[in-house]
Amino acid sequence: MRISSSIEKTVAKSAGASKHRSLAGRVALVTGSTRGIGAGIARAFAEHGVCVVVHGLPKHSREGKKIVAGIRAKGGEARLVLGDLAREAACRRLVTQTLKHFGRLDILVNNAGIFPRGDIENTPVRLWDRIFAVNLRAPFILAQEAVKAMKRRRSGCIINIGSVNAYIGLRRLVAYAASKGGLMTFSNNLANSLTRYRIRVNLINPGWVFTEGEDYMESVEEGRGKRWVKEVLKTRPFGRMLAPEDIARAALFFARNELVSGAVLDYEQMPVGTLPEP
Repeated sequence: MRISSSIEKTVAKSAGASKHRSLAGRVALVTGSTRGIGAGIARAFAEHGVCVVVHGLPKHSREGKKIVAGIRAKGGEARLVLGDLAREAACRRLVTQTLKHFGRLDILVNNAGIFPRGDIENTPVRLWDRIFAVNLRAPFILAQEAVKAMKRRRSGCIINIGSVNAYIGLRRLVAYAASKGGLMTFSNNLANSLTRYRIRVNLINPGWVFTEGEDYMESVEEGRGKRWVKEVLKTRPFGRMLAPEDIARAALFFARNELVSGAVLDYEQMPVGTLPEP
C-alpha cells in the first residue's frame, strides 16, 4: 500500500528538519571540560556555533583558560566556571552561572568523572563516597537544576558520559564501574520521565580513550611507564585507541538529533563482553 503524498511530504519535511538541525546559538554546559573527553566535546560544540560553558576543578584553571581562549580565537563563545562537583552547591551554581551569563541552557553534558583504582578489598568507604558523589550524584543534581530551565522552553538535551565498565568493569575499578552502572540506569529513567517535556536524555559509554588523565594513571599510578600505549595498541582491532574527538562526534549526533532519547551508545572497537580467543 502506498502512503498518501501528503503524508510523504510531511514525513520528508520533518526528517529533513531533524537531520539538518543547526546548533548555532544554542548553549551547552560541559562538565569536566578543561581536558580529555570534555575538552574535545566543548571544542566540537563551539565549532558548530554552540556557546559553551567550560568547567573544571580550580587546579585545572590554566587548562580551562586555554580551552576558552582557543574557542574564542576561532570566533566562538565560551566561559569558564570552576568548581568541585562533589559539593552540591558547586553543582547548582554551575547551572545558575550558565543561565546568568547566556540566558538559557539547551545542552547539558555530564562528562566529569573520577576513576581511582581499588578492588573490593582495598577501596575505603570515603573513596567510594567521593567517586559516587562526582560520577553519579553530581549528574543528578545538575540535571535537577537544568530541567527547571529546559521545561520552560519545552526543549532540552542531556548527554551523560558513562563507560563500558558499567556492565561489569575491571576488578580494580569496583567503585567506578558501579557508579557508571548507576549512571546508565539513571539516564534511562530520566529519558522516560522527561519525554513529556521534549527533553531528551542519552548516554555514551566510551571504551578505552587516550586522555591526559588516562596517560597519567597508566604510566605513573599503575607504574607501566610510557610504553603502556604500545602494549595497548596491540589489543586494538583498528590500530589506535579512541580519542576525545571520537566521543565528541557521538555527542554532536545526540545534540542534533531531535528524535532520539533513551539511547545507550557503547562506543568501543569490539562488542562489550567480548572475550579473548585462546
